[in-house]
Amino acid sequence: MRALVKTALTFTGIGLALYAAIYFAAERLVYRTGDTNPFYKIATLEKPKVDWVILGASHAMPLDFDDFNPMMEGETGLAVVNLAAPGTGPLYNRFALEQFLREHTTDNVLYVVDSFAFRSKSWNEDRFSDAKLLARTPLDLALLAGFVRYSAYEGVAPRAALDYATGFSKINNRNRFDRDIWEGESQFDRTHRPSKTADAKRIEYLYPDGASDDAVLSRYVEELRDLMQLAKAHGARVTGLKMPVPARFHALLPQEDAFDDAMAGLFTAEDSQLYDFSLAMDEPGLYFDTDHLNRAGLTEFFDRHLKALLMTPDDRDAVEATGLNPVAGVPQAEQK
Repeated sequence: MRALVKTALTFTGIGLALYAAIYFAAERLVYRTGDTNPFYKIATLEKPKVDWVILGASHAMPLDFDDFNPMMEGETGLAVVNLAAPGTGPLYNRFALEQFLREHTTDNVLYVVDSFAFRSKSWNEDRFSDAKLLARTPLDLALLAGFVRYSAYEGVAPRAALDYATGFSKINNRNRFDRDIWEGESQFDRTHRPSKTADAKRIEYLYPDGASDDAVLSRYVEELRDLMQLAKAHGARVTGLKMPVPARFHALLPQEDAFDDAMAGLFTAEDSQLYDFSLAMDEPGLYFDTDHLNRAGLTEFFDRHLKALLMTPDDRDAVEATGLNPVAGVPQAEQK
């Protein structure tokens, strides 16, 4: 019996040692191939303080495609770190901001708002369990504690913390040797041909629960409020931004007026500014897919609007000179 127990313990020890070795190798690959993951950016950020942290989902991500972020920094003289991640709502973004603020500071937070991210748990609680995100998230004990806390108090599934702790998604990542970039970055220089079918499929994907009910929207509006208050507690000003999308795509967004009202109310209550550029750029040649600006479109957007906002976030007159009113956020050309 003792011999059997000893053999079992030996094999168990060997198995654990092999698993640990594989885990170590997978973790090393995270740093060798890292790029897009917000927690990788935080872990490798050398600057203790930046001027702007950008948060949001995929509409914010092109601001860090290729050399665009260094270009913005060069044009403005500001330090900018983009912590946006695909398909992430305010709950996941608050989680990322918490991790950033553990060892870094910022004067400003730019939150790129998208209504889909406030309409379903698919883009909030469920994103913590996403294998693609977990596979590229570096191991950090404080971050693990955050996963556990969000599982205990924020409705995140416990499997997210378990997966993160065991490195399951890292070890089983079939794309482990590929650079961690979002697929949209490879399309940054292309021009999209408008398609009603593509628009409809995109809307169906973004709103898996439809427009949802008011309770769901209110739930995630409160999550954004918590994020804003977290930033303010650390001395950071929060600015909201809606990125441009083609008018035909914007017309398909379900209950967008109700979402806009909720955002305007939140930012007004928090004494923060919200700018809505949704309908500011309708030219089809400025997008690489149904709703994301390509390099030409983003360059024009930066020159026409975003540069002034980044350089003078507390100067409403300077930003209004770009053709936009704060809070109400409706481009003047679109006002009735």
